[in-house]
Amino acid sequence: MALPQRLFTLQEYAASSSYLPVCVETKACKKRAQKSQDAARETGALKEAKDKLEKRVEELTWRLGLEKRLRTDLEEAKAQEIAKLQETLHDLQLQVEEAKTMATKEREAARKAIEEAPPVIKETPVLVEDTEKVNSLTAEVDQLKALLQTERQATETAKKEHAEAERRNEELMKKFEGAEKKIEQLQDTAQRLEEKATNMESENKVLRQQAVAISPTAKALAAYPKSPFQLRTPEIVNAPNGEVKSSPDVTPISLNLKELEAEEKPQKSLNEKQQENQDLLIKCVSQDLGFSSGRAIAACVIYRCLLHWRSFEVERTGVFDRIIQTIGSAIEVQDNDDKLAYWLSNSSTLLLLLQRTLKTTGAAGLTPQRRRSTAASFGRVFSGIRASPQSAARPFLGSRLIGGLGDLRQVEAKYPALLFKQQLTAFLEKIYGMIRDNLKKEISPLLGLCIQAPRTSRASLIKGSRSQANALAQQTLIAHWQSIVKILTNYLNVLKANYVPSFLISKVFTQIFSFINVQLFNSLLLRRECCSFSNGEYVKAGLAELEQWCIYATEEYAGSSWEELKHIRQAVGFL
Repeated sequence: MALPQRLFTLQEYAASSSYLPVCVETKACKKRAQKSQDAARETGALKEAKDKLEKRVEELTWRLGLEKRLRTDLEEAKAQEIAKLQETLHDLQLQVEEAKTMATKEREAARKAIEEAPPVIKETPVLVEDTEKVNSLTAEVDQLKALLQTERQATETAKKEHAEAERRNEELMKKFEGAEKKIEQLQDTAQRLEEKATNMESENKVLRQQAVAISPTAKALAAYPKSPFQLRTPEIVNAPNGEVKSSPDVTPISLNLKELEAEEKPQKSLNEKQQENQDLLIKCVSQDLGFSSGRAIAACVIYRCLLHWRSFEVERTGVFDRIIQTIGSAIEVQDNDDKLAYWLSNSSTLLLLLQRTLKTTGAAGLTPQRRRSTAASFGRVFSGIRASPQSAARPFLGSRLIGGLGDLRQVEAKYPALLFKQQLTAFLEKIYGMIRDNLKKEISPLLGLCIQAPRTSRASLIKGSRSQANALAQQTLIAHWQSIVKILTNYLNVLKANYVPSFLISKVFTQIFSFINVQLFNSLLLRRECCSFSNGEYVKAGLAELEQWCIYATEEYAGSSWEELKHIRQAVGFL
């Protein structure tokens, strides 16, 4: 059901009827305002377009005037060039006309000259040939050509013969050089044989004298010098029946004492000469002979003398004891490191030579126990030589004093030579230990100062060098380590100056660094106050100094020294 509509009152109706015209008028005003705004916008746009067009017109006008001026200038320039070209063309035309005129005049003058000149008569020369002379000359030329060809062939043949002769001369020179070398070798061999013959002759004299002295007949003759009888060899006679009989014959003669004295004199002179040579050798070795090209002169002289005298092959001799006594007296002063290094170099060189020369297989007179101890001792000393034979043999190989490596022949050594080798090994170990102990004595007091940093400077060591005072404090702290490095450098220079084998030098410093490692590590374990960060930094700085020294000394002389400090380095790393 629809609701009843509401009825409007008169006031409401009047109000609604007046509202409609107002709305219509308002809309009309808005439209007019919109149109006026659009017209204003169009007017502004037109004005802007007009301004742009005016500017464009002005610009085009300016460009047009500029082009007109340029065109005018070009036309003027063209007119000037045309005028110049016309003038040049006119000048050229004048020159052409003058040239034509001159050519015409010249042609006329030539024509007149030809007309006026007299006629020329041509003469034809007639050659008269001498046929016989030409033939003779041709024959001579042919002969000369043949002679020239013959001479050329002879020259080539001579050149070939000369080249062949030169080749033969070169071959002969090579053969001659080879013959000279062989002659030199034969001379050396002959000289050696003469020396051997002389030595054998002297030995034979000695042996004959010893045999005469030992034989019972000689003793009997010496006991009865005035005996009027001399035994003769029994004569063998043939009996009439064919039997062979021996009939002793004793003939009384006077004993010739002068012959025995004459046989004793060579032995005495030989002994005296050997004694003089030994005295001269000991006197020479007692002095500081130095080194030649990195080789120990004293060791080479001793070796050559003993080899020349055949002392290694003699059953009894006193030269070895005298050499050992000389070395022992030279190393009595234990504080002289230079002297100890000198004899360490000579002892090692001589021992290396003996090791390469003496045969120990036929060592007569040595008990098994003694041979085992000797071999063990040699093993300790020559362990480095077997590890690096080239560096160990450097002091003497190729030396002219010992004749080079080729002259190191094997010799069957007797008991005195083997005993001398054993004693020399003991001296080498003794000298080596003395040098090592001297080095330990010098660095031991400094190691106690290197484990703990001074309390006054610990803070500056931790914080770093903030000022010059801190830098000086660090320099003072590291002074003990630098003193140790200086001592190591001094010992290295002394050993190198005396040409001690590099494997012995590396052994010395390896053991010294092991000693430093043990001392510092034990100090850290036994002293709790040393186990701090500041002390760790202090020891670390000192170990850096030792590492720099190992780099300076090179691996040849330092060896594995830096590896010996691994325990203390690990401990410092933990701190």
